Amino acid sequence: MVDRAGAAAGPQGRTPALGADGGTGHGTDAGPDPSGAPGTSAPGTAPVPAGPPPAAGPAPGTDPHAGAADGGEQLDRPLPEAVRRRVVGIAADALGSLPAAELPAGLRPYAKFTPARRARYAATALAAALAAEPAFRLRIADRLRLGQPELVRSLEAGAAPAAADPMDVAAAAYLVRPPGWSRLVAEAGEEAERADAEGSAAEAARLAEKLQAELAALRSSSRADADRLRAELDAARRESETLRKRIRSLESDTRRAEAATRKVAAELEAVRAAAQAERSAAEGEARRLRHRLAEAESALEAARRTAREGRSADDMRLRLLLDTVLHAAQGLQRELALPVSGLRPADLVEAVAPASASPHDVARRALAEDDPALLDQLLALPQVHLLVDGYNVTKTGYPSLPLEQQRVRLLGGLSMLAARSGAEVTCVFDGQDLDAPVIMAPPRGVRVRFSRTGETADELIRRLVRAEPGGRPVVVVSSDREVADGVRRAGARPVSSALLLKRLVRT
Repeated sequence: MVDRAGAAAGPQGRTPALGADGGTGHGTDAGPDPSGAPGTSAPGTAPVPAGPPPAAGPAPGTDPHAGAADGGEQLDRPLPEAVRRRVVGIAADALGSLPAAELPAGLRPYAKFTPARRARYAATALAAALAAEPAFRLRIADRLRLGQPELVRSLEAGAAPAAADPMDVAAAAYLVRPPGWSRLVAEAGEEAERADAEGSAAEAARLAEKLQAELAALRSSSRADADRLRAELDAARRESETLRKRIRSLESDTRRAEAATRKVAAELEAVRAAAQAERSAAEGEARRLRHRLAEAESALEAARRTAREGRSADDMRLRLLLDTVLHAAQGLQRELALPVSGLRPADLVEAVAPASASPHDVARRALAEDDPALLDQLLALPQVHLLVDGYNVTKTGYPSLPLEQQRVRLLGGLSMLAARSGAEVTCVFDGQDLDAPVIMAPPRGVRVRFSRTGETADELIRRLVRAEPGGRPVVVVSSDREVADGVRRAGARPVSSALLLKRLVRT
């Protein structure tokens, strides 16, 4: 047998083993095409074109005697399918050991594939390159010479080893092209066809024997089934006769039971009539008792009503007098336009009251502009109003989220901040480009507003600041320099969006 120790030289100078099927032990198949169609290649492959490849000299760096001239020989028919698969398997194994510069352009993308994947996906490209590019074929022949030197030397000497596989001999002859190589390839193809024909005949004979055995078994089984069915039919007839006798006995029993049932039904009807008479008498007595009870309840309610009317006469007169006084006082207050008094006795005592702190006073307490404690002190001011430039904050903190998720995330944090600080919180979003109003449910404690068409969120924030009474602390969250300068001139305290984001993270 042919030495299977190698086919194509690997990166370390060793050659992977060439399998008995003409592949390299990496999954290439040298047998018939899996689809069952004779003479067709595996999926993703194509037959090697007939005819001799164009002549070319040895590739640089190869043995000058490796590509012996084919003497003008050519195949008189397409390369046999089994030989083609064996040749493609050898080339697929050797392709990975060749430098990329020495590979045909069409095969370079497959150089990093495993040999099994090359044989599967690059079979057509490999066969075409071996037929059309002699230099590439000579390089593959050099790798084969390193892997199977005895086989190649025997072919170059003009005699194939007697124990060698004909497919290996034909594949090596096609690659090395010694004198008489076309004859070796043709003989291998004929040998493969004979083997296929013999295998088909043996398979047909085996199938015929199998069918005859199955036919005999079916006949024996059918006779046994017929005997069994006759026995079952006899048993069914006997059982049917037994059932008829039982049916006649049951019919007699049924007639007796029906007579007994009619007797019991008559007795039951008499009992029902007696029970109905007793129930009618009981219902009459119950109606009489309910009538007496209703009369007693009516008498009791009349007594209670009389006592209630006598007791509430004085209360009614007092209530009417009080209502008259209250209406007179309210009419006098409306007539004189008197405001609701907010003074308390302690407000009339003379003393020095402390000055009210403003948002700008908090900035003078040695806190950094990005310290979350600064925002806590601002929100601790009495009656403070926090205005938030919504999209300016969200695009600073989480710009990659969709706008809807940005709004939900910011409003959730502001809701917790409002609940913790008790401050009035208003969040403003730019709505000048909206085609329709945004449908949403604002969270508890946060007022949400969108700017009108033709108006930016910055302009709406300035209008909200101007709407506040003088002296009320207003804090505006925005990193927009123009917004910060405008609200500062209006008396509000601007802070950066990064400061609010840090405070929300801590919340």
